[in-house]
Amino acid sequence: MSKYDPLQKHLESVPLTQVAMTFREIEAVLGFELPASSRRHRAWWSNNPQNSVMTRAWLDAGYETENVDMDARRLVFRRVRPTEEPRPRSRRHPLIGSMKGTITLVPGVDLAAPADPNWGEIAHGGDA
Repeated sequence: MSKYDPLQKHLESVPLTQVAMTFREIEAVLGFELPASSRRHRAWWSNNPQNSVMTRAWLDAGYETENVDMDARRLVFRRVRPTEEPRPRSRRHPLIGSMKGTITLVPGVDLAAPADPNWGEIAHGGDA
């Protein structure tokens, strides 16, 4: 869980394609002040997913930043993908079924048959 989750939830709840916000409005949503670097460096508002935890918040909500005005301390979040209904969480491990459809068996193959017809002789030293 990230301290920037409130911004993600806020953006997800807005049914608009563009959300104009001031830095102060973002801080009000978050409940704390943005770091000083957010007011000094335009790059802080880039849409690079490796940029910061906050960047992941707006990207995960389906938005990108644009029209960042550092002097006026405001920007626009623009929706880049539609809002999706949250998917129900599966109780299954994510790897279960991950290989489904990747293996094809030749008709007539018996998966219960030994891979080597002489396995008994090999396993028991010829006493089978």
